[in-house]
Amino acid sequence: MAQTERQLRVQLAACYRIFDYMGWSEMIYNHITVKVPGDEHHFLINPYGLHYKEVTASNLVKVDIEGNIVEDTEYRVNPAGIVIHTAIHAARPDVQCIAHTHTNAGMAVACTEEGLRTDNFYSALLHNQIAYHDFEGITVNDDEKPRLIANLGDKSLMILRNHGLLAGGRTIPEAFQNLWAMERACQVQVTTDSTGRPNIPVGPEILAKSEQLMAMQAMGGPSGELEFKALTRLIEKIDPSYKD
Repeated sequence: MAQTERQLRVQLAACYRIFDYMGWSEMIYNHITVKVPGDEHHFLINPYGLHYKEVTASNLVKVDIEGNIVEDTEYRVNPAGIVIHTAIHAARPDVQCIAHTHTNAGMAVACTEEGLRTDNFYSALLHNQIAYHDFEGITVNDDEKPRLIANLGDKSLMILRNHGLLAGGRTIPEAFQNLWAMERACQVQVTTDSTGRPNIPVGPEILAKSEQLMAMQAMGGPSGELEFKALTRLIEKIDPSYKD
């Protein structure tokens, strides 16, 4: 059953609070967006200047596919967020929600030439699911959009080299779950590398099996519902103002 705009606003506001709870916020920067119902191709994004703890259902900003604000609001939106999100929302109708982070582990892996290796539990599960996009500076130029989309292809997870992580999903919970898995894979890789000890490789037959299992799972409904609901309950106990 399709969600109403109000339901999506509440869920997206909860997602911002969850990101902060997970330690994924970056002062007033980064962004999570979700498409709203209708033929106008509008989506919601956080108000530029607010911390994730301050984001609520009512202060989320609605913009069109060109990034223009389409309703009365006292806030602006982050130009860098507009370039990334308008590009993907326009090109990928299957992606309802897009999330972007600058976590320590995600940025550390994004800054390495090899990127994310497939030698830990989480990265093995993401085998052949992650796209890469080379760094072109702050993402405020529209001419970067075609290259970003070409590099993303049909994938829903991307490492922005020298920059950070990006994940999409058919729902807000699925985008969250995709980002969580990629973030955990990066955390484990960074921690493992810090030991200075040799890594145990994962064989190609195991990686192929993992890829097949994940592909089978993707054929069902969007993932992440149980995980997202559990964290929303925690946020509800901490501060239910996200629903305002």
